[in-house]
Amino acid sequence: MSTSMSVISAPGAADSLATSLRRVRQRTVALAAPLSAEDACVQSMPDASPAKWHLAHTSWFFEHFVLAEHAPGYAAFHPRFEYLFNSYYYTVGQMHLRPRRGLVTRPSLEEILAYRAHVDAALERLLGDGDLPPEPAGRVTLGMHHEQQHQELLLTDIKHLFAQSPLLPAYTELLPPAATEAEPQRWIRGKPGITEIGHDGSGFAFDNETPRHRALLGEHMLASRPVSNAEFREFIADGGYSTPALWLSDGWSTVLAEGWDRPLYWQEDLEQEFTLGGLQAIDPAAPVTHLSYFEADAFARWAGCRLPTESEWEAAASTVPVAGNFADSRALHPRPAATGASELQQVYGDTWEWTASPYSAYPGFRPLAGSLGEYNGKFMCGQMVLRGGSCATPAGHVRPSYRNFFYPVQRWQFSGMRLARDGT
Repeated sequence: MSTSMSVISAPGAADSLATSLRRVRQRTVALAAPLSAEDACVQSMPDASPAKWHLAHTSWFFEHFVLAEHAPGYAAFHPRFEYLFNSYYYTVGQMHLRPRRGLVTRPSLEEILAYRAHVDAALERLLGDGDLPPEPAGRVTLGMHHEQQHQELLLTDIKHLFAQSPLLPAYTELLPPAATEAEPQRWIRGKPGITEIGHDGSGFAFDNETPRHRALLGEHMLASRPVSNAEFREFIADGGYSTPALWLSDGWSTVLAEGWDRPLYWQEDLEQEFTLGGLQAIDPAAPVTHLSYFEADAFARWAGCRLPTESEWEAAASTVPVAGNFADSRALHPRPAATGASELQQVYGDTWEWTASPYSAYPGFRPLAGSLGEYNGKFMCGQMVLRGGSCATPAGHVRPSYRNFFYPVQRWQFSGMRLARDGT
């Protein structure tokens, strides 16, 4: 295949491609259903996008990369949508500036939903006989995983938007908090020596997970669970945000410039936090989230530890099932680790875990051919890798080799940390 994409009938490997696609597309609309037209239009910061834009851009992706090239006779819904809902594909053409997405009041939310229905109907016709050639099938599969990424962004962007309101409104009702104390942190010995990381070739993967290659691990240990809210509160109480020796230079500059003194969404009393369910009491036993890389790194230094490398993380994650508190559980908030476990916990779901690894190309990396090569490769500079998924990640979306990436200063995602240390 010229795009070098794996072809599977995922998400939901036992389903047909058409059934999986229908499920993903319907899920996005369902996530937006609690929002008013006003909610869906507003952009809270340049890093975030309006919900309306997420609904449209994911349709644009299928329209441009699948229907325009593989559905003879397809008629575009609107001639200007090619410009309006392109994200960053400069080889496709120019696009509306990202920081100005929230100023686009037209098309209306109703028209965006009609656009989605137009694209969905064309996709249904294309997939109707179930015998799609590898090239368009691969693009449909990529489009589904791309849309799942935007499902998570839709939730995190809405959370950031609602946090700007003095009313602190709830997006939805959360599950009741778990009545449990934090599981004592234990240290799990990692296996030193040569290991293989990267996608193993089974099922779908983004190009940045390839090629599979060897990595050398030293003697190391990983914490049995992510850092908890209670533990991070101790860091704050001990002057963590006022001790420059704990911080990388850019991190300390950010602390001073932004006035950081607690995680994003924590209130001044350090007892409450803003959630997708509105203002809630901070659960001391749950993983701390909404940390920047700088905060995670400073905490690790304060604790006498470090962050794991992505090789260490992946080697350990490959030994446990891909299961956890994902968006499909409807908790939409991190939950405490189960008690009594003897292995690594909460590797998947709950919170993305910052690693110490910069987001860069694996040895021998080759991006996808054509415009799709802009998907991942051109961002391999200045960002850090996160692993494992979060409570806003769709179930079935992540795997041991999955690489997420954000800039060290960003913290509106459900991003937390797991400690590591050298030795045995």
